[in-house]
Amino acid sequence: MFIKNAWYVAASDEEVTRQLRAVTVLGEAIVLYRTAAGDPVALEDACVHRKLPLSMGRLQGDSVECGYHGMVYDCSGRCTRVPGMDRIPSAARVRRYPTVSRYGLVWIWMGDEAAARPEEIFTVVEADNPAWGRNAGGSMTVACHYLNITDNLLDPSHVAWVHQSSFGNDACADTPIQTLEDAHGVTASRWMRNVPVAPFYQSLVRFTGHCDRLQHYEVRYPSHAFIRAVFVPTGAADREGAAHPLAMVMDSYNFMTPVDAQTTRYYWFQTRNFAPDDAALSESMDAAVRAAFAEDRVVLEAVHRGFAEQQTPKLDLAIDRAQLLFRRRVAERVAAESVS
Repeated sequence: MFIKNAWYVAASDEEVTRQLRAVTVLGEAIVLYRTAAGDPVALEDACVHRKLPLSMGRLQGDSVECGYHGMVYDCSGRCTRVPGMDRIPSAARVRRYPTVSRYGLVWIWMGDEAAARPEEIFTVVEADNPAWGRNAGGSMTVACHYLNITDNLLDPSHVAWVHQSSFGNDACADTPIQTLEDAHGVTASRWMRNVPVAPFYQSLVRFTGHCDRLQHYEVRYPSHAFIRAVFVPTGAADREGAAHPLAMVMDSYNFMTPVDAQTTRYYWFQTRNFAPDDAALSESMDAAVRAAFAEDRVVLEAVHRGFAEQQTPKLDLAIDRAQLLFRRRVAERVAAESVS
């Protein structure tokens, strides 16, 4: 269940260098590298001759030389040299994948190259706003199907049990969730009113006492999530909401890249509407987020194993509405691509 005509994160910027790097995206083996000018390149990781991974070869300028018999491929995937042959066969070409470097990440287009439009890459609204701070973020490999993670990111209620010492508390257990859908994806959200501030946010809010809290969980196709947390003084949700002068807003950007049906590479970072130049705060928040996401990984990997070994059918609940809707729409998009 992979949507091919979409942008995914192939790696972080710092992972793509002048060294050949092997990655797998949607089950496809890809070699990544950067040109001398700094542009990322992604090619099919298999020489056309004996299918040795090109990642086992070496860079020659901005081209890749196969480590088996020395065939050379340029950035477009075209073979430019076959040792011992004056005429290069027209079939001597590997697939090239469009790539773009943005937000500290290298994005890759996995579908029809002619349909790749960089302007459709997920937009980070406050990326260039000097009043907003940013946490560096990170990445991790999760041994589960990527739709288990999108389920988790459309489930505000899970924080009451999985993240009791960080993002959640008892207030997150029972407040009803509103599910919305548009052309880009599915959103599960709710305002919780007159509740305690959850542990992770207690040192970040600029007011005392209880709060009104927004949980906005939005997952867009193919598998990217925008999570907004808003904390305002009690009663402010119905007046100014996130526009309140004391509002604490943290936006979390989460990008899931399926490696295959069993494994997902998960990238993330956060932005915030305060303390833009506080490096120590960013480092502290990064560490706390990594710890919370590690809690998610334990649960998600266990869920993946549970589905694989299930003895009885799973039971869906009312809180699963957004997740089930997203899965249905993904299946529809996959089916539409298969007949196009």
